[in-house]
Amino acid sequence: MSKPVLILGAGSDIARALAHQLGAAKYDLYLAGRNLEELQKDARDLEIRYAIKARGVYFDALDFASHEDFYDSLETRPYGVVLAFGVLGDESLARSSREQWEKIIHTNYTGCVSILTVAANRLEQAKEGFVAGISSVAGDRGRAANYVYGSAKAGLSIFLSGLRNRLHGSGVRVITVKPGFVRTRMTRDLELPPRLTATPEQAARDIFQAITKKRDIIYTRWIWRWIMLVIKSIPEKIFKRMSI
Repeated sequence: MSKPVLILGAGSDIARALAHQLGAAKYDLYLAGRNLEELQKDARDLEIRYAIKARGVYFDALDFASHEDFYDSLETRPYGVVLAFGVLGDESLARSSREQWEKIIHTNYTGCVSILTVAANRLEQAKEGFVAGISSVAGDRGRAANYVYGSAKAGLSIFLSGLRNRLHGSGVRVITVKPGFVRTRMTRDLELPPRLTATPEQAARDIFQAITKKRDIIYTRWIWRWIMLVIKSIPEKIFKRMSI
């Protein structure tokens, strides 16, 4: 493989769409996740479609102790790393269930910090490459409807911000991706406003452009930047009475 991109959580809808964007641009790919059989099928399809090298590899975001060995076992060190795993979880259950809030927090934050710390150190040594982390607009301000999930995404956004600051000048770029509503398997049971909801393909195009155009922070769809600017500007004494 020549300068491959590692996609963590490659079975997600956005990740699969992004893999096609990267494959069409002739990036070789590691598709990492727990469903190895599915990932290997996707890898073969990408190889045939785009005449690239692609490989499915097993990765467990919650097995923190395995992350360093996982990364170092890759035959060719990645040039880029896309962090696309996450779980919405059951917010109402997380208010009373330790198991549920731990799942949300560890999947959306702790696991991300664990593997990205390894990746950042290796990329810094190579003095080139990029990290693109998919966070969420939910991390821009805490809301009653999803504050456990939002707190994890807020932590991830701050972690990526600090990582970007640390790696500036090293040759390694760090991109924070903040999707709003996206029509995926994770959100299929939710009623989402069509005009504010992206498809996985739209989100993937935005992420690919951020990688190629060397952006720092993007919202997808773009209108969410302005929506969240308004939401963040609401005074707390008013916001705490609102249901949005």
